[in-house]
Amino acid sequence: VFALGMFLIDLAFFAVAGGCNVQVTPLMKDDAEVKDLKDKFDGAVANHPEIERKPEIMVLRHTFVHSPDEPEAWRPAAEAVSRYYRTFSSWAFGKKTPENGFLDPQPLETVAERPEFDVDSLHKSAMIGTPEEVTARLKNYEDMGYDEYSYWIDNSMTHEEKKASLQLFIDQVVPNFR
Repeated sequence: VFALGMFLIDLAFFAVAGGCNVQVTPLMKDDAEVKDLKDKFDGAVANHPEIERKPEIMVLRHTFVHSPDEPEAWRPAAEAVSRYYRTFSSWAFGKKTPENGFLDPQPLETVAERPEFDVDSLHKSAMIGTPEEVTARLKNYEDMGYDEYSYWIDNSMTHEEKKASLQLFIDQVVPNFR
């Protein structure tokens, strides 16, 4: 973890020194990681006062917005994000060979010791919630100094579910930031 943290600091310094904008992706980690990544970016900016244009920073999160009328609608979204990460883990760490271009996700029992795969944990770490909940978290990101937010919808939910979520985001979240 320390080596990865140092790599991220070096990468932030390199990007900022080159005048590049930065995108961070905290993956399965919670908003403490979002804050830590912003702090690293701010440190890189502070150490490069010669850069005339302050680079911008964007945060990318798995996102699913659901109606407040469906209080348990977060669960299928968190399960889909868990499947996404377990499938990625099968490829990156399981060293399995895809069949017909696809891999099965690692079974839940193989990641039982890693709480970040748990649906309750992902409900809190991924951007999953009602329009009001998502707006509140995005306002927090805005207060941290993030310039942009990227809505990551790559998961195993159906096209219709993703479209409904995106429509709620457009209709009930975006207007809070105009």
